[in-house]
Amino acid sequence: MEVSDVRRRLRTAIEHARRRAEERRALKDAQTRAWEQTLQDVVVPTFHLVASALAAEGYRFKVVTPGMTARLVPERGGEEFVEVALDTDGDAPMVIMRSTEGRGRRSVTRERGIAARTAADTLTEETLTDELIAELQPFLER
Repeated sequence: MEVSDVRRRLRTAIEHARRRAEERRALKDAQTRAWEQTLQDVVVPTFHLVASALAAEGYRFKVVTPGMTARLVPERGGEEFVEVALDTDGDAPMVIMRSTEGRGRRSVTRERGIAARTAADTLTEETLTDELIAELQPFLER
């Protein structure tokens, strides 16, 4: 094999990697913009709706919005919460649900994608409500 063949193949691979990185950055930027709007229009209002319904059932939660996330936090204190955020670290941006609950002196943290890699601009109130209620199950068992 000649050096010129290796260099040609290498240049092709470098160009392909640059294009993929550029496409990922563009997708990340578009999903971040969509997430900002979805957070404001869908996520925060849905969290407030669920918090109100929980209060009516005797479960006191408050809604906080640190950074570009929304959290449901039990009013009884502690470091427990259920959170929805946009994860842009992977190949494709994905809306994730993260929860932390205390069990004695230890805490259990779970993180998962919502509805099989839902894009930020297609997240609906119904999907979010279903996923949020499912994630709240450990908090409701008490």
